Formats: sequence, structure tokens, C-alpha cells
Amino acid sequence: MTSKKTNKIQISWNDPAFRAIVYQIAVLGIVAYVAWYLVTNTMHNLSVRNITTGFDFLDREAGFAIGESSIAYSPADTYKRAILVGIVNTLQVSALGIVLSTLLGTIIGVARLSMNWLVGRLATVYVEVIRNVPLLIQLFFWYVLITENLPGPRQALRPVEGVFLSNRGLKFPALQGDSLSWILYGLLLAALCTFVFYYRSRRHQEKTGKTFPVLSTGLLMLLVFPFIGYFLGGASLALEYPELRGFNFTGGLSISPELSALLAGLVIYTSAFVAEIVRSGIQSIGSGQWEAASSIGLGKARVLRLVILPQALRVMIPPLTSTYLNLTKNSSLAVAIGYPDIVSVVNTTLNQTGQAIEGVLIIMAAYLTVSLSISVFMNWYNRHIALVER
Repeated sequence: MTSKKTNKIQISWNDPAFRAIVYQIAVLGIVAYVAWYLVTNTMHNLSVRNITTGFDFLDREAGFAIGESSIAYSPADTYKRAILVGIVNTLQVSALGIVLSTLLGTIIGVARLSMNWLVGRLATVYVEVIRNVPLLIQLFFWYVLITENLPGPRQALRPVEGVFLSNRGLKFPALQGDSLSWILYGLLLAALCTFVFYYRSRRHQEKTGKTFPVLSTGLLMLLVFPFIGYFLGGASLALEYPELRGFNFTGGLSISPELSALLAGLVIYTSAFVAEIVRSGIQSIGSGQWEAASSIGLGKARVLRLVILPQALRVMIPPLTSTYLNLTKNSSLAVAIGYPDIVSVVNTTLNQTGQAIEGVLIIMAAYLTVSLSISVFMNWYNRHIALVER
């Protein structure tokens, strides 16, 4: 018979396990003491200066305007509403930046591997120049380019009918009417149904080998559901064109110079990093995959789309996650060009209320929540596409 060996911790400095426990308790005690000292010292200094603490100020009237808001807001609203506007603006520019930088970066990353000498060199120059110029400098460049070099509203450029480009931003026609919200709900429902249908069809294909026309079905739902929403909303929909009245345009939708500059800077800067991730991901796939796919008659474009990129995603997802997080946090530079993101709104709030600690905590909590949400989604997707060992 074999005796079972038990590892018991001996209360002796010669026992490594005992020493490890002592070291951990000591480090934990030091961290707790430092935290206690910082909190008590901060509370004492606030008390000496008669500065109240807490988040009660959020329910007071803000009293300041916000130049750009995707949701309804007026100076008579509370600080809570103003901060919500800042969060929505940050989410808006981050989401658009992630989507656009991914598309542009993928194109440039593939172009870097092009057999065409000129295309490959131009993509390389783009990546090397953009990555090595600070983002803040690029934001200033785009903001000055838009506000100083574009003409005023009366001399606005008109690239196509109904679209105006001036130093006041980009103005373009917009849909208006009671059916608009129903159409948006239809689009959202169609996108969710397409995702569920794609997921279930993949599961079915893995079990039976049979495929479903996911693309055509998804496109059909994207057409039918908004069409149904149009009639549910009373078939009330019209296209409103921007018009020049006085010194600015009215009607339609507009993208401000601040949002345009911020979005251009974030997308162009981040796409250079995405391009390198895409290039390295493609190069991580062995040349035998190209040769095997080409041997069955697939063209290079289809080989890249159907064979190479799906495999390269397993390499690309982890660094893409970090890149998306960096884009979200880099959006805080919006305060430098006047875009009212969460940092800008909270800065105005704490200047009026003096609640600096609470304001900084709100900013930290907002970015932490968004970053963790992106990380959770990307980690889920990474596990979803990972190879399953049998």
C-alpha cells in the first residue's frame, strides 16, 4: 500500500508556504493602511475647506448648455442629465470609431500584402506615418483643416445635391416622420434575428453538414421588417433637406466640426494599428492554406474572405480588443477640440460645483464600465471562434 502524502503548513520561518502567507498578509496590511490614510487625509482636507462630499449635486439644475447632444437636453436639466449626455456622446463616437477603423484598417492591412508595388508601399507609408504622429496632433490638424480652411455657410461646398460642407460641419438630408422610430425598431429586430439565424445555422451545419442561405435571408429581413414598421407608424415619412437661413443651416442632420475632427482623427489613427494586426494575422496562416483553396478553383478574394480571414481572426481578436479599448479611452482627448464628451461635461460640472473627487470618480466609472463591456464581448467572441480540441 502507498501512504498518502499530506502537505501541512508548519509555523516555522523555514517553511516556504508559511513565509508566503506572512508576506501576503503584510502586503495586504500595507495596502489597507495606505488606502485608509489617503481616504482619511482627503476627508480631513475637504472638511477644513468646508467642501461637502457626496453625489447630491447630481439632482441640481446644471445651468449650462451643451453644444451637441444625441438626446434631449436643456440648461434647465439636472447635472445627472448633462453627464448622461456626455456618456452618450462618448459611446457614440467610440462605436462609430470602432466600426470605421476596423473597416479602414482591414482594407489597409490587406493592401500592405498586395503584390502591386505601389499599393503595398502606399499602405506601408500610411501605417508608418500615422502610427508615429501623436493622436492629439492629428486631432488639432483635422480640426484646423475643417474650421479654418473650409468656406462659411454661404459659400458651402455642395458635393452632391442636398449635402453641404462648410466650417460649420457637414449638413445632409434626414428622414422625418412618425414612422421613423418604427423603421429603426424594424432594423434592430432584423439585425437581431439575422444574428440568431446565423448562429443556429452554423450549429445546424456542424451537426448535419447542410447550409442555409443566411445572407439572402438576412437581407430579406432587413428589407421586410422596416417596411412593416413604416406602415405601423402610419406611413408618415419625409426627407427633410437642410436650408441656409441667416448665418447657418436649418433642417436635416448635421455633423459638427468637433465630431468630424474627432472621428477622423480616431479612425485614421486607430486604423493604422488595426492594419498591422490584420497584416500579421494573415501572415500567421500558412501558405498551404492559400494553395489548397486555390487548387479547388477559388479566386484570391474568395480565398481571403472564406479561408484565410476566418482563421486569422483567432490571432487577431486579442490585439484588436486592446486596440478598441485604446480608441475608447483616446476619445477623452475630445476635450482638446471642444467636443462635449463625458470628460468635457464632467469638467464643467466640477468647475461649477467644486465636487472634484466625485467628478473624477464618475469619469473613472464610466470608462471602466465601457472598457469592461468591450472586453467581455470580445472575450466571448474569442471563445466562440476558438478551435475546439477533440
